[in-house]
Amino acid sequence: MRREADPRSIAGKAPRPERHVAVVVVGSGAAGAAAAVEAAGAGVEVLLVDENPVDNDTMAMDVPLYFGQRMQPSVRNRAVMLERVVESNPALTGAYEAGVDVQLGTCVWGAFVNGPTMQQLDAPMLGLADERRSWLVGYDRLIVAAGARDVVLGFPGWERAGVMGANALFSLLTRYRALAARRMIVLGSGSLGLRTATRALEHGVDVAAIVEVAPRVCGDAQLARALQARGVPILTSHTVREARGPVGEVESLVVVRVDDAAKPVAGSERELACDTVCLAIGLTPSVELLALAGARLRFDSALGGWAPALDEAVRTSVATVFAAGDCAGFHDGMLANAELARRQGRLAGLAAAESLGALGRREAELRRATLDPEPSTEPPSAVHGHWQAWLDSLIHAGGWEVNVCQCEEVTRRELVETRPPRYLTWQSPQMSARSLGTLLRDGPINQDQIKRLTRAGMGPCQSRRCREQVALLLAQATGTPVDRIPLPTFRPPIRPLPLSVLWPGDEPPAMRGDWVSWFGIPTQFSPHWEAGMAIDEPTAHGRLILSDE
Repeated sequence: MRREADPRSIAGKAPRPERHVAVVVVGSGAAGAAAAVEAAGAGVEVLLVDENPVDNDTMAMDVPLYFGQRMQPSVRNRAVMLERVVESNPALTGAYEAGVDVQLGTCVWGAFVNGPTMQQLDAPMLGLADERRSWLVGYDRLIVAAGARDVVLGFPGWERAGVMGANALFSLLTRYRALAARRMIVLGSGSLGLRTATRALEHGVDVAAIVEVAPRVCGDAQLARALQARGVPILTSHTVREARGPVGEVESLVVVRVDDAAKPVAGSERELACDTVCLAIGLTPSVELLALAGARLRFDSALGGWAPALDEAVRTSVATVFAAGDCAGFHDGMLANAELARRQGRLAGLAAAESLGALGRREAELRRATLDPEPSTEPPSAVHGHWQAWLDSLIHAGGWEVNVCQCEEVTRRELVETRPPRYLTWQSPQMSARSLGTLLRDGPINQDQIKRLTRAGMGPCQSRRCREQVALLLAQATGTPVDRIPLPTFRPPIRPLPLSVLWPGDEPPAMRGDWVSWFGIPTQFSPHWEAGMAIDEPTAHGRLILSDE
């Protein structure tokens, strides 16, 4: 008896990539550009993608960095921003000359690999998108050089325009030349904070103060003295009480001295005028794409938290995926980081080329021998204890009613009490049945569980602003070491994108035909591709427009 395939099955209907490339490099910073040039120099086809210049609407949602609404209107001019991005990154010229296909203003919104729930892909794929459309690219080797993102800790008023992250500030100053700040306060006195203040002064931004919760400066003492000589006060043993200002803008910051227990000292408040508060407390690796690609992540506080497990060739636990630069671990020393990132990038490019057979083992070894030695730096130290001290001081000074998740407006208290979203009935027995105590009986506290119960981390920034805060609060409230708080899971799209951009990467017609029946949706449901929408064929960009028929 002949068996026929179920027409509703997805077998053989998997989306097809628009193109297939031997090596895809994500991120054109020091590590990514070095990796792309090294692989291309071995004769390998290389595609280098970088999300900069980031779309203004995405920047307004603090993705991928915490921009805090401190962008000049010029960021809306994409052509100008593209020119500035290229000017600010001389390594791109080397990539172009090496024959690398460089695509700027292109983000990676997903990675798709075969696994326990998917066995239909002929090859791993990435979902790419620009401001007009999205598409799929297949690859043989993937090098992730996605950098790091800001560690953010909340205080009363931190939702006001003008509170931003150090990495975003560096980006607006150097990459976009579009920082809308005149007078700022820097939180954090490590190398990141001191260099942030120095860079701001070099670009004509007045630095009102550097605030540090620790009793002494955490970074380079010589650099700290140089800043003080330029009139920048460094307030050690201080924390933030609140940010003040009219109609959602920062106008001043209230700081207060703290004692050895991180509690405010009575009568020590000071109000400092500023229009920007820069959080330079720390950075953490951007590992979302690595997680989707199946790479094993491990917790290392000295590297900024969760980072990929790498071998000597910077290969992850997935043989076809490599990681280089700050996404492989952040060290609080900006210059050493750049040198280390370039070295890791070259290692990744060589390893990818060798694994593809473009380089023989002997030739690869000879090229590795030409690499600069690994920069000598002091062994990195754990950072989460310092971040916890900052968080403790901010709780003592600002209380528990501060939003830990801005997107979903979840307060610290609501998080640790696992209160359901405010639009549900808080007092119902069903919604109050779960607590941290009941969750602990199921195993280690999990951010995914907390997200489902409270919605913390479920907003447009996709937990980029609250992930570390949530982990620290859960660790503190349950007496669990922070390394035992699992990293939340990720799924595509790993950044917010308009439906009009995602449309071209939608299911192919063979899958779409039975899409409704898969989920048992009643027949009165009208799929979005039949609800009076049409593709704008003349532009061929896959933009959705309303049909006038």
